[in-house]
Amino acid sequence: MCPTPIGNLGDVTLRVLEMLRAVDVIACEDTRRTRTLLARYEIAGTLVSYHEHNERERSRQLLARLQAGETVALVSDAGMPLVSDPGYEMVQACIAAGLPVEVLPGASSVVTALVASGLPAERWRFVGFLPSRGAGAKRAELARVLSDTTETLVAFESPARLVATMELLAEIDAERPAAVCRELTKLHEEVRRGSAAELAGYYREHPPRGEIVLVAGACAPDHASHEEALGALRALVDAGARTRPAAGVVAKLTGASANELYRALTDS
Repeated sequence: MCPTPIGNLGDVTLRVLEMLRAVDVIACEDTRRTRTLLARYEIAGTLVSYHEHNERERSRQLLARLQAGETVALVSDAGMPLVSDPGYEMVQACIAAGLPVEVLPGASSVVTALVASGLPAERWRFVGFLPSRGAGAKRAELARVLSDTTETLVAFESPARLVATMELLAEIDAERPAAVCRELTKLHEEVRRGSAAELAGYYREHPPRGEIVLVAGACAPDHASHEEALGALRALVDAGARTRPAAGVVAKLTGASANELYRALTDS
């Protein structure tokens, strides 16, 4: 598993370059992007595509090559394979077959954004790409992800949805500290820090572009996690309370949404 630069091609490690020169085949998401990296370092490699649409079938083919004695390097377009990128099927296939899997360290937009945010990094949670915001259940799911944490939250978000996400984050807690890390290591890198409300207002006026990692501080102590609030509601109902009034009481005590708690309990 070979991590590749998240933007600046100079961030590739010496070990990754050594491995890319040595292997029999390089499996990559986009052969054009990988060729750009290889050309920069004058590496001639045999490339095969490996992406979300052919991951299972390609993993079987690569496994056969490994069992025949070849070596394979797997890269994603940027960053570490498997982290919101293809590669899980390959790792699982190798483990099941008793074949060694070597993971090389390297560039990661997740850790880069976490450190750049200036928010606590002792305990943090990465949730990958945030759920799309829509009406009803989709909005509730996004709200749950944003509010259900007592740790620093790190997530990927698209520029088209960033404003809506920041507005929802501000609805949950307007003063919650956050950072929008955009185009990390690239020419137009931007790290903007502020409260959820401040960032929502800024990006309403300045529509963002490029790749974005959102970092948000932990929820305020008076905002209990969704699971904690739901657990409290379930205990009240098990003790004989009516669901709707009990949801209202738990919502007042925890800051959770009464309607979301009610739906979560009745749908389970």
